[in-house]
Amino acid sequence: MSEEVHLRADELDALEALDFVRLMHDEDAHAVEAIAPHLPDIARAVEAVADRLRAGGRLHYFGAGTSGLIAAMDAAECPATFGVAEGTVQAHTALEPGQEDDRILGQDAARSASLRPGDAAVGVTASGRTAFVLGALEEATARGTFTVAVTCNPKSRIARGVDVAIEVETGPEVIAGSTRLKAGTVQKLVLNMLSTTVFTRLGHTHRGRMVGVVAANEKLRGRAARIIADLAGVTVEEAMRRLDDAGGDVRAVLAGVRRA
Repeated sequence: MSEEVHLRADELDALEALDFVRLMHDEDAHAVEAIAPHLPDIARAVEAVADRLRAGGRLHYFGAGTSGLIAAMDAAECPATFGVAEGTVQAHTALEPGQEDDRILGQDAARSASLRPGDAAVGVTASGRTAFVLGALEEATARGTFTVAVTCNPKSRIARGVDVAIEVETGPEVIAGSTRLKAGTVQKLVLNMLSTTVFTRLGHTHRGRMVGVVAANEKLRGRAARIIADLAGVTVEEAMRRLDDAGGDVRAVLAGVRRA
């Protein structure tokens, strides 16, 4: 779908900047709305992934090009945001020219990841036909791993044989084939929903706060202190002292408050 030419494509070169960005904004809004019918599928994936991580499994993303970068971004944020161990969420990507067309490379990536039946594998591809991702999910299926496809091309090859297919039809891009636009936005939003809901259900947040945040720099240290101050009913200064005493562990501070 993203390869099709937009209905207003022939007008674009002559559009004023405001009209151009208004068109893009409208297209983005339609793409976000297109996710709504697929929320039950996203929820199914969340429950299955949470069950596996609760039992000690891991979440693996596979993607190429822009989709791979989006997957890598989501995986990279999980340790800092939720305090999960490194390796709990992993991204396996094909970013070099030609790699996305290599099905065997995808199979090898899945083998190198040592996928297990207790893991979950999410393939991210706007077109739904990226060979690297197809190969990875084929290997994941062969290993008994729970599989999810995230694509913007309904009825594409990748949806066949996976446990859950999340197929959000975003339609033609403003610039034909540029899947970093609407398709990229939708893939990012779907992965946001997946990882955030999974780790909330696993107790890595509390009352909508990032209690698993890793205070790895001054910005995050300040955020952690404000979370403690808010939930424990103390000043930020007192929260900072308690945070330092607990070695930067927000949950340890709050556990002490609950025991008291």
